[in-house]
Amino acid sequence: MTEVAILDGGRSLRLRAGKRSARFHAIWLRDNARDGETRSPQNGQRLIAVQDLPAATAVSAAEIRSGRLHVTFSPEGRTLDYEIPWLFGNAYDRPPPVREGWTGPQIETWERDSMPALPYARFETLRADSAALREWLERLIRYGVGRVGEGPVRVGALLEVVDLFGFVRETNYGRHFEVRAEVNPINLAFTGLGLPAHSDNPYRDPVPSVQVLYCLESSAAGGESRVVDGFRVAERLRDENREWFGLLSRYCARFEYAGQPGVVLRSRRPMIELAPDGELLAVRFNNRSMAAIRDVPYDEMEAYYAAYRRFGELAEDPQLGVEFSLSPGECFVIDNTRVLHARHAYSGAGRRWLQGCYADKDGILSTFAALSAGDSKDTP
Repeated sequence: MTEVAILDGGRSLRLRAGKRSARFHAIWLRDNARDGETRSPQNGQRLIAVQDLPAATAVSAAEIRSGRLHVTFSPEGRTLDYEIPWLFGNAYDRPPPVREGWTGPQIETWERDSMPALPYARFETLRADSAALREWLERLIRYGVGRVGEGPVRVGALLEVVDLFGFVRETNYGRHFEVRAEVNPINLAFTGLGLPAHSDNPYRDPVPSVQVLYCLESSAAGGESRVVDGFRVAERLRDENREWFGLLSRYCARFEYAGQPGVVLRSRRPMIELAPDGELLAVRFNNRSMAAIRDVPYDEMEAYYAAYRRFGELAEDPQLGVEFSLSPGECFVIDNTRVLHARHAYSGAGRRWLQGCYADKDGILSTFAALSAGDSKDTP
């Protein structure tokens, strides 16, 4: 049975349904109405600004009728209705998080033993089957990494992978870039050297939030890829030493790239980025692109470097990473704000040719939400 009660002289109401209970303020309810005068029926965007609502908005009447909550607001004298599941799904009447570095239910952090194989799908299956694409995207969001196999072995094929979920983000490296040994490379990625675990392009603001690396040729010895859940590294650091976790999340590091004529890229962000309520939002970790750290107080700099060192040690811990090799026509896609990637060195014998590009996570989230639209109701 669902019940509603007006509270605080109409400033809010309480909704009960079985064991669930939540309070909602009158101004929040009014702002989230879906009537045709408040939101566009075509795209759901608001037609009014918050300052257009009366500052003294209150609930003058509320009742449950035909399975919906009907609320009358004063001083407008308007009655608007809401779906009860939508209200509980968007309830904000809950205790605040008590632990910094928390992640939402759509995120699952992992280590090597809990990730026996990266989420995988055939390219043609993803292109032809929307249900398979939705499932692969859900796992990509959950784990921050996914593989695609049996794709075409041709230049630019990685752009077709991006087309499955979003748009390429062009940078000074172009719409895509080559990952193979070069003479006088503009970036250490374009050599046969091994690369420690890192996130890409932390010197950009905003940072590209998705990276795709696609294999076109692989006959050189070595060059295995390795991925590490940076969120899990942050959790491990927090559990070992909360002070060190706090230092890396409280103070900004600086990142810089100036490897091409006319290009100087700089950013200032913490290695571990938290929302104001402590949610873990991103990690940025790339020793090759670190500029001089100057935003840490003198009295805390040594401890900051101890935390920085430990984060790097955890990122290289074999227990935390998953290793794999790519064959021609295979690629992997990573959330570049979360998952670190590394590469073993490879020999000069044979050839290793990958192409890489960047995209943004909003495309993944948008495509997944659109494919999932039939699974849940989205309107109040």
